[in-house]
Amino acid sequence: MTTAPATIPTEHREDVERLWNYHNMGHEIRPADVGIGLGSHDLGVAKIATELYFKKMYPWLVFTGANAPTTIETFPRGEAIHYREYAIENGVPADAILVETQARNTSQNIEFTRAVLDEQGIQARSVILMSRPYQQRRAYATCKKIWPEVEVTCASLPLPLDEYVASIGNPRKVIDMLVGDTQRIEKYAALGFAIPQHVPDEVRTSFSRLTHAGYVSRLIK
Repeated sequence: MTTAPATIPTEHREDVERLWNYHNMGHEIRPADVGIGLGSHDLGVAKIATELYFKKMYPWLVFTGANAPTTIETFPRGEAIHYREYAIENGVPADAILVETQARNTSQNIEFTRAVLDEQGIQARSVILMSRPYQQRRAYATCKKIWPEVEVTCASLPLPLDEYVASIGNPRKVIDMLVGDTQRIEKYAALGFAIPQHVPDEVRTSFSRLTHAGYVSRLIK
């Protein structure tokens, strides 16, 4: 007996694709002073961070992240620790990697990483910010709020939507996270956690349809 592949429900595909595309910043990847891998449940962050290091996109790599309810089972020793282990196992020199293990949200990821770099005397005028694909826009907006003078390029493992969902193995989790990140674009800007980002009407419509369909576990109450 074979297990059916993890797929997006047909009736929600158009809306999911719209949110997925909205969160992709579409940045051209170019060399920076530092690479920053944001902790999450997605090992793809460590993979793209490793790939870009070997493409000589940065001399320093920081992994940041403690744990969250969505990551504790996958990365019991902490997100940043597991990311670092992956990078070293795949050839990144240990002395090129810094680790920040206390951050529990994106604001703290940026704030605490900046402090780690300052402690090491590393000046970063430009960074490549690596995250889950659907976290790019929120990560960018957060970084520009907390660290406005730095040049930010966003990157993620370049998987098409269906391949990404299959890699996670849980379509509902991916859609819930997509919906939650979409809500946070405006919510966090209003709270002063991030700079404002334009939200097109069609994105609002897709967000509304998906919430009415029950993809609400990652919404801020």
